[in-house]
Amino acid sequence: MVSGAAIEDKAADAAVEEEGSPYVAAMDEIVSLCKRRGFIFLSSEVYGGFSGFYDYGPLGVELRQNIKAAWWRDFVHRREDIVGLDSSVISSPNIWKASGHVEGFSDPMVDCKESKLRFRADQLFWCRAEVDGELLGYVSLLESGDMEEKAMAMAQKMKRKAKLQGSLTLSELKDFTEATPDEQALVPSPETGKPGALTAPRDFNLMFQTNVGAMADAASVAYLRPETAQGIFTNFRNVVSTGRVKVPFGIAQIGKAFRNEITPRNFIFRSREFEQMEIEFFIPPDEDVWAQFHEEWIETSNRWLLSIGLRPELLSRDAHPPHKLAHYARACTDMMFTFPFGTQELSGCAARGNYDLSQHAAASGKSMEYFDEERKEKYVPHVIEPSFGVDRLMLAVLTSAYAEDEVGGEKRTLLKFHPRLAPIKVAVLPLVKNKPALTAKATELFKKLQRRYYVQYDAAGAIGRRYRRQDEVGTPFCVTVDFETLDDGTVTLRDRDS
Repeated sequence: MVSGAAIEDKAADAAVEEEGSPYVAAMDEIVSLCKRRGFIFLSSEVYGGFSGFYDYGPLGVELRQNIKAAWWRDFVHRREDIVGLDSSVISSPNIWKASGHVEGFSDPMVDCKESKLRFRADQLFWCRAEVDGELLGYVSLLESGDMEEKAMAMAQKMKRKAKLQGSLTLSELKDFTEATPDEQALVPSPETGKPGALTAPRDFNLMFQTNVGAMADAASVAYLRPETAQGIFTNFRNVVSTGRVKVPFGIAQIGKAFRNEITPRNFIFRSREFEQMEIEFFIPPDEDVWAQFHEEWIETSNRWLLSIGLRPELLSRDAHPPHKLAHYARACTDMMFTFPFGTQELSGCAARGNYDLSQHAAASGKSMEYFDEERKEKYVPHVIEPSFGVDRLMLAVLTSAYAEDEVGGEKRTLLKFHPRLAPIKVAVLPLVKNKPALTAKATELFKKLQRRYYVQYDAAGAIGRRYRRQDEVGTPFCVTVDFETLDDGTVTLRDRDS
């Protein structure tokens, strides 16, 4: 049980830690900047938006492309043991039956009978509130970083309403899947506060279903892929026979995936259409090698995240305990990131065994064995899977880059992107726009830089205002063409961060 005093002590401790904790911008500040400067828009905004889907504007599409290009160059082009693949978004439904997605790719769902809203049961938390050991009632709330404080505040409101005196205590917060049927009937809806309004959890398949061909019947049913990994596994034989590869080796893919999330939330962190960057790294089946490969990929993933500018103080790791692993997995470690809404999974690295290749071999009747010439034997390779989400990573990059400072007493925002990721690499600025000699020189330089980089020409407004405009979108360098340029050909190079 948790007492009110304990909650207050914890809140006080958190306040002390807050003073020395890393700065993380508020979510609404990042969302506002993304909309204002053309990074991210709500999909179908002119029709009121479409929940769980987002569109990427002129700068957003550049940032996404730079993230994907950096990943591909570092993990494919700069390694000799990884090759690329681009598999189709829609494939044979037999793939998803063999992988277990048709039967088991689901989340527990709960409906509120009053508000008609739907919640994921494992993200809806509840606890029992007591006063001097006597039941006061139950409180419920959706998952967040400060659930204990919120639950205590709700319980204290219940206590005041009941006009009770005494010591208030709360049981441990649990998700709704852990409630007994009797408890489920007493837990109130987080939307209406009414007990008995929630249905029992039931499975909800997350795959988007579609039909292929002229007839919309059972035989034409297909699915938008919920992950990119299965396309890699089903092409394993093709890559081995054509790619001049030897175990250990990897196959990398970047592509869209679709999941019919019950409650998409936190901006682009959890959406229904997203993009993945995944590697399936095939290794020998020996018991004494997989752990080393797994640890090496965890370290490689962490170094890469730091190399593109993520703040190290916002990164951490979470190794899944054995009872929370998928039935086929040997180990899984998530790279965690402190977003504005709390610390959540950013990327993952799983040791998947040979489950996927074995499943597809059994279902298709085609062997997935690999002949190892050095060992002179056949075996089904095991797999290490480092997986990144482009959208989550983009949000982490925005969170890491977001900063505020003051210029002349005026607060301003800026984005400190790593130069590799910055949408605009260089801005070319003539000191004034009404001097043809200056603008001609600036245009000439702009055209030269344009051959290699995405650059911007900006002549509108005072030079200081143009600098600040570029700072807000994360441009690392500005080149100012001034009157000295006409004399000696030099320009003023401004570094955003110094």
